[in-house]
Amino acid sequence: MLALNWALTMRNRYAVILGLHDRDVSLAGVQTQKMDLGSIDHLVNSLEALQPEIVIHTAGLTNVDECESKPDMARHINIELAANVARACTKLRLQLVHISTDHLFSGNGSLLDELHPVSPINTYGQTKAEAEIRILEIHPRAIVIRTNFYGWGPSYRRSFSDVIIDSLCSERELTLFQDVFYTPILIETAVQVVHELINLGSSGIFNVVGDDRISKFDFGLKIAKEFNLDTRLIKPIYMSNQKSLVQRPHDMSLSNKKVCTLLGKQLGGVDEHIALLHQQKQRGLAKEIIKL
Repeated sequence: MLALNWALTMRNRYAVILGLHDRDVSLAGVQTQKMDLGSIDHLVNSLEALQPEIVIHTAGLTNVDECESKPDMARHINIELAANVARACTKLRLQLVHISTDHLFSGNGSLLDELHPVSPINTYGQTKAEAEIRILEIHPRAIVIRTNFYGWGPSYRRSFSDVIIDSLCSERELTLFQDVFYTPILIETAVQVVHELINLGSSGIFNVVGDDRISKFDFGLKIAKEFNLDTRLIKPIYMSNQKSLVQRPHDMSLSNKKVCTLLGKQLGGVDEHIALLHQQKQRGLAKEIIKL
């Protein structure tokens, strides 16, 4: 989902090549290339042939429950494959952007900055935290992006905002956590910010998140109001009452002050980004992705 939105956002500024595993994707103005992240030799040969300016590594196992039940798979995908990409980029002296997460902390603090010590509480967070360390050891000039994004997803990978819109359009009741907080950002905005960081020659860890800390429940209400959907269908629930869930942080909010100071601007709040999401639908971007 992230890679597709990234390609659509940048296809008029760059020659974009999507590296695919086993899924076929067809996007206007975007090339595709099958790539084996498990083979350093294959990666090096592919990248040598393609000669990219920038490599954006978006692949990962992000399902928290699946990571917990399949820790070896989580480590392989989130750490080992990411390290392979870093090694190939280092060998070829290519710019690398690695996508991390906001799921790195215990959830006891709010609006944490890049210097706050990580304290992951589940396998997903642990693998993503270790991946950050490995990436920067292998490729010290890499950019590591901590984020929590949303946008239009394809039929096989729906975004959080898609789930909300799909449910409300079908007039289905939806329950959202009122005690889980985060700092979401629209993918298009996040992509533009990352490229600004690239153009500045940045490296290291950056929180690329929205300006607003908000609960999942309140985010859902804002989506419903922007798209003129029935807010009454959204009901609050509390993660603290869900004893069967894999442990998750209640607060994943990050501070974007470092990035804002570097770029000399704010990254935008929830209302602004949701309005942009609506505009994307109106100009046909949503339909282009959803049909995949």
